[in-house]
Amino acid sequence: MKMKSIAVIGLGQMGSTLARLLLDAGFEVHVWNRTPGKAAALAEAGAKVAASAAEALSRAEFAVMCVHDHGAAAEIMTPNAWRALEGKALLQFTTFSPQEAAAAAETAQRHGAVYLSGAIQVAPEQMGKPDTTILLSGPRATVDRAQTVLAAFGGNIAWLGERATAAPTMDLATLSFVYGATSGFLQGAALLQQEGLDVQRYGAIVQAMSPSFGEFLQHEANVVAGGDYSISQSPLSISVDATRRIHHAMRAAGLDASLTGAIAQLLERANAAGYSGEELAAVTKVIRNQG
Repeated sequence: MKMKSIAVIGLGQMGSTLARLLLDAGFEVHVWNRTPGKAAALAEAGAKVAASAAEALSRAEFAVMCVHDHGAAAEIMTPNAWRALEGKALLQFTTFSPQEAAAAAETAQRHGAVYLSGAIQVAPEQMGKPDTTILLSGPRATVDRAQTVLAAFGGNIAWLGERATAAPTMDLATLSFVYGATSGFLQGAALLQQEGLDVQRYGAIVQAMSPSFGEFLQHEANVVAGGDYSISQSPLSISVDATRRIHHAMRAAGLDASLTGAIAQLLERANAAGYSGEELAAVTKVIRNQG
């Protein structure tokens, strides 16, 4: 049976976007926000504004939360709010650590509710598209019942298993890539600026490289998963030399070289551990303190 009424708790940029997508999909949407003024535009669009989070939850068949952080979520989920969720499910899009998600799932279970962990991988303006990626974990049966709700949010729903910790852990992994890659990109931009070269051209070159680099990263993921670190695409020894050169170039240009130094040091540790004759992915063995 299709769910008809959804509660959205938290009306920041992402929460408001979620509520609008649900309204556009034909759902009855009950909203609540600690700052009531943020609900005005949604009310004009047809959302029903509740006086409290508990009231919104009590009126809906399914709930979605997206607030600032775990602390804010904990303040909102009073005993009355949890009681209003009995027999229902909460999809938590607020950023939680794996440990916080596990504790929240236990609390939900004690109150007769189902807990789903969610992690949105795009900005608000990219929501609701066929390639919008959302990480999800929790009971499969509940995920299946919520398919029409999830479909309103995006077309690429990646269910990662039953454990509440799965989605936040994967979120940390993807964010590690995002911030690591972005930091490296900005280091390169600073170096080019210092040398008077075209940073916009650099951006275009990196954009063109990205699809093939994504394929390379998938290959390295396969290497880690398979445990066979025999050289197949990129010998670790090449990266030891490359990261050393990058670090020296940043220092020679008079730029902050702390990031490049940390990367070069990590590769040096892998080299010292005897992995120079293996695939670049062998660095994970050092990170996991196996060498």
